[in-house]
Amino acid sequence: MPSILIQALRSRWFALCVHLGLWWLLYLIITNAGGHAAPFHDRTPASLPAQSPAPVAQLGELFAPTAWPKPFGDTNSVNPFFTRYFVPVPSPVPPPPTTRKIEVTYQGFYETGDGPKMAVLKVGDEFVTARIGSAVATNLFVAQATMQNLTLTNLAAQTNLLLVNMKKEIEVPVK
Repeated sequence: MPSILIQALRSRWFALCVHLGLWWLLYLIITNAGGHAAPFHDRTPASLPAQSPAPVAQLGELFAPTAWPKPFGDTNSVNPFFTRYFVPVPSPVPPPPTTRKIEVTYQGFYETGDGPKMAVLKVGDEFVTARIGSAVATNLFVAQATMQNLTLTNLAAQTNLLLVNMKKEIEVPVK
């Protein structure tokens, strides 16, 4: 039997049928190459959407401001849950400050020809150039400037010593 099967597979008519079958498959593939969309359609649901079992329409009345309880007017009432004990007492307004603090940094000094020494200071965020004896801030004057330090004084003869590039907080009166 194997010889009959082998002879059938080697015959011309079988090769011709296989050849024509392959050409037929190629033709079918090419003609249907574009394909078609699947026929899917929107359908109406078989049942209605589920209804909420909670009556949420009536919840708005629960939280309305008209439903809130009103506090009682007198403190000697029988209700033990109402008291004026925890009402804060307004604190007295403190007097306005008479001084303020400023940050001063000594940057160095320069001197031109026969002119006086000019000290360069950083007061807060701005640079100030002041000669010896002039005011830097309210009631604060430059007394002496050297390479290493600067001496500031006020009308009460209190002195502050500032080192180069060292920030220092100084208290001055408010204008």
